[in-house]
Amino acid sequence: MLVGYGRTSTTEQEAGLEAQTRDLTAAGCERVFSERMSSVGSRPGLLETLAFLRDGDTFMVTRPDRLARSTIELLAIVRDLEVRGIGLVILSMGKGERLDTRNPTSKLMLTILAGVAEWERQIMLERQLEGIAKAKSEGKYKGRIPTARRQEAEVLRLRAEGLHPLVIADRLGISKASVYRLLRETPKA
Repeated sequence: MLVGYGRTSTTEQEAGLEAQTRDLTAAGCERVFSERMSSVGSRPGLLETLAFLRDGDTFMVTRPDRLARSTIELLAIVRDLEVRGIGLVILSMGKGERLDTRNPTSKLMLTILAGVAEWERQIMLERQLEGIAKAKSEGKYKGRIPTARRQEAEVLRLRAEGLHPLVIADRLGISKASVYRLLRETPKA
């Protein structure tokens, strides 16, 4: 059986998930699992897909980054699939190239490309941190202004009217912890 898995990180990437599902279905997948989950957190859809697969199945994804967070994780998944008699096909490796881990050359290419992708990500994160440090030192990077801080005057006004902090939080759409923090940090007049 051909089984596909698609993932996007956020609900804003709906078109990306639809494109993955379309591509997996076009490739012949009889069953396609999908989820909207950050690669950082747990991925119950992936776990469900891996549990669904049986000996002789072929597992398909559109790109390796939809499947694994790192080279080590990708290779662990490939090894698990191999032991269970399941092949992995990655549909898009650029210019319509596919990788099929049942082929030793594809397995080698996947390992190399996964390593390069992880290296690129690490370099990008280093550059990002360097850029943030530079911007901070120049006074250009302040970070996000907390949502509750922007509504401090309104929180204080509503509290002065006698509203309970939980009601204020609900009315302004901020957390009760933020309301209590603002009330605690504001000097008494």
